[in-house]
Amino acid sequence: MKPIHDRRKKIDGIDEKLVELLNLRTQLAIEIGEFKRRNRLRAVSPAREREILRRACKTSAGPLDPKAVTRLFRTILAESRRAAAAHATTGKGAR
Repeated sequence: MKPIHDRRKKIDGIDEKLVELLNLRTQLAIEIGEFKRRNRLRAVSPAREREILRRACKTSAGPLDPKAVTRLFRTILAESRRAAAAHATTGKGAR
């Protein structure tokens, strides 16, 4: 059982880091959204999102395949947009 326990502890630590990084990324997306609103720019940039997906797939050395990486990043992008929109409405991050 010890090898499973050790691996699960490592996964728990990675999960904590992922949440920290996702929150940091979302905060930056909120700040970009504020800048775009102040400067009357389009909220969504399809070209930028395609570039993010392309770069994420290129960066992944596996075992996640490009389809899995794309699904994960589409969810991250959607949640970033949702948080930015909630912030624009309420002045707070989405929860």
